[in-house]
Amino acid sequence: MTRILIADDHEVVRSGLRAIIEAQPRWEVVGEATDGKDAVRKAVDLKPDVAILDYSLPLINGVEATRQICARSPGIEVLIFTMHDSETLIFDLLKAGARGYLLKSDAGRFLISAIESLAAHKPFFTARVSQTLLDSYLTRSGTTECILTPRERGVIQLIAEGNSNKQIANILTISVKTVETHRAAVMRKLNLSSAAGLVRYAVRNKIIEA
Repeated sequence: MTRILIADDHEVVRSGLRAIIEAQPRWEVVGEATDGKDAVRKAVDLKPDVAILDYSLPLINGVEATRQICARSPGIEVLIFTMHDSETLIFDLLKAGARGYLLKSDAGRFLISAIESLAAHKPFFTARVSQTLLDSYLTRSGTTECILTPRERGVIQLIAEGNSNKQIANILTISVKTVETHRAAVMRKLNLSSAAGLVRYAVRNKIIEA
């Protein structure tokens, strides 16, 4: 059996994925998660062959969840399933260890192929995403967004979601001092002076949903 974990904070998306997956012979959904922290915990506990993660997960986003899953259970293949078509996001996820990236708008055509590829430990990208990667590689410039590390983007998400430094430290399992360091670095890099400005940046750059 190919064992699959689904992580998305929308029940209708999880139900749709489960219906498609369980219609395939010898495929089974072994668990569902509604936030990034739960996705990591269930991936480590359940040891699926493939973890399908939405990028915009609460608590910790798809990049950080991917990084933690790949570090703690390297045999699990991660497929990012998202509505966001962003070259920066794709690069961050590849660095974190994901080997598949599928836009939700392409799910009807490519979901089964994506899972088959990852279950065979082969990467999967649609032609559209591959073109985005190629164009980005050829034209990428040092934009403000590119200078942020994946961890800094994760901290931005948690701040924008209203978490305190202490709450962020608990969620990411780091010290409050480290959170403060990341926060100061983000504010400096983005030339921001308030949390409100950070929230606006997070919405504008699709780190959180408006």
